Amino acid sequence: MAHLNILLLTVFLPLLSTTTQNIEKAFLQNNPKILYSLFSSESAVNISLPEPISFSDQVSNQQAYFLFRKIFSSFTTFEFYSETELPLFPEEKSFIFKARWSFKDDKNNNQHVIHIFFYLTKETIQKNRNSPFQLSQKNKETKNTWKIIEIKAEKI
Repeated sequence: MAHLNILLLTVFLPLLSTTTQNIEKAFLQNNPKILYSLFSSESAVNISLPEPISFSDQVSNQQAYFLFRKIFSSFTTFEFYSETELPLFPEEKSFIFKARWSFKDDKNNNQHVIHIFFYLTKETIQKNRNSPFQLSQKNKETKNTWKIIEIKAEKI
C-alpha cells in the first residue's frame, strides 16, 4: 500500500504543481487564456468575487474566460502567491488552492487585497490520437488533469 501511495504521489503532485503554477502565471500575467485551459469543460464554474469586482454566478468555461478577460483588462495584478501547501494525500479527487491576490483598479488606482480560493478536481480526459470520429479504444489516450470548478474570494 505504501508503494501505491508513493506512486500516486509521484504522478499527481507534479500535475497539481503545474496547475497551481499556471494559475499564478495567469494572474501575474493578467492572461485569461491560461485560466481558460484550467476551467472544467464538463461542469459549470461557480465564481464568487467580492467588491470591487462584485460577481457571483455559475458560468460555462467560455463565459469564465470572458469574465476574466474583462477583470484583467480593468484590474492590474501587483502580486499573486500561494498560501496553500500541496495535499499530502494525492489520491484525493479534489483540492482547494488558496492564494493571496493584490491588484489595482485601473479606473481609480485603488488597491485591493483578497484571499482567493480555487476548488480543483481531477478530470479524466480522453483524446483520440488519430481521428475524433474513430471510437476504437486502442486509439484513445486518457489523461488525468486538475481542473477549476469553483473560484471564491473574500476581502482581507
